[in-house]
This record gives sequence, C-alpha cells and structure tokens, in this order.
Amino acid sequence: MTKRVFIVHGWGGNPEELIHKLLKERFSKLGYEVIIPSMPDTDEPKIEKWIKFLSEKVEKPNKETNFIGHSIGCQAIIRYLETLQEGTKVGRCIFIAGWFNLENLENDEEERIAKPWIEKPINFIKIRNMPKEILVYISSNEYYGYIEENSKMFKEKLGANVIIEKDIGHFTDDEGVKKLSKFVKKIK
Repeated sequence: MTKRVFIVHGWGGNPEELIHKLLKERFSKLGYEVIIPSMPDTDEPKIEKWIKFLSEKVEKPNKETNFIGHSIGCQAIIRYLETLQEGTKVGRCIFIAGWFNLENLENDEEERIAKPWIEKPINFIKIRNMPKEILVYISSNEYYGYIEENSKMFKEKLGANVIIEKDIGHFTDDEGVKKLSKFVKKIK
C-alpha cells in the first residue's frame, strides 16, 4: 500500500502557501505521496462541496491514508471522515490551526460563511477512532481566538494530542519561513 498524505488548505488558501510547500517537502522526503488539492470556492467554502471534492480526491481511504488540515481544512477532514463507513481506519490526522469556534472575523460576510462550519453538529463518536492518531497544533497567539475552548474540544471529543506552539499566529505566510520551517521540522 502506498503511504499517502492529503493536505487540505484553509479558507481563502491554496496549495502554494508556504506551510503547504514545507509540509509537502517534508513528507515527500519521508516517502509519502503528497496530494494538495485546490479546494473549490476557496473564498466561500461550503461543507458539502468540500466534503464531496475531498472524497473524490481520496477515493478509497485506508490505514496508509493520512491527512493534514490547515484551519477550515481541519474541519473539512473531520466532516469527510464522518461520511465514511463505520469502522473505516485511516492513518494519522494532523490539524494545524484547527477550530470549532472563531472570533475576530472581519465582517458579516465572513460570519455568514463560517456559521455552518461552527453550528452544524459533528458525530465525534463515529470518527474518534478512525485515525491511528490525531495531533493538533494551535498557536498561543491564534488570531481567531478560542484557544482554550478549541484545544479542549479536540482533546475531549476526538482524543487528540494538542500541542500549543508559541507565537505562530494562524500558521500562515505572514509568520515567515523561519518560524514555519522550524515548526514543520518538529512534525514526525
């Protein structure tokens, strides 16, 4: 079986972001086939559309299928896993700047787009044991807040190992190559 890792970018993001390039380089060197799909309608992500798109890209997941999500990409992966048949097993899930709640959205339009992602229930019990392991990285100065609440939800609902990184914001290009490179090297 081929070891694969799917990297799902965030809202307004794309595969060319620095964090994704660094992750691709790292996991390619570790022998993984790395797939970074360009998610649809990235400026107005919709749950159903993102799940369907990811499902088409992954095709048949197995224990060698791993996922890395950034921001809303974490939610997309979680909600994709929820659609899989009961008892399905996948590899590791690494969630970077993942969230279940947000603050500091810039306007009513962003709040409208985020609302379904925040409010639509997730069957955590169904997906909790699908991945071999769930790692979550959140920054101590996450722009979108709810650091404690999101950390607690990942731990309690998904049994995740949550790591608070110091001062990496939302793990975007704004944080710079030095900080992001150092962070990516930590991921095993």
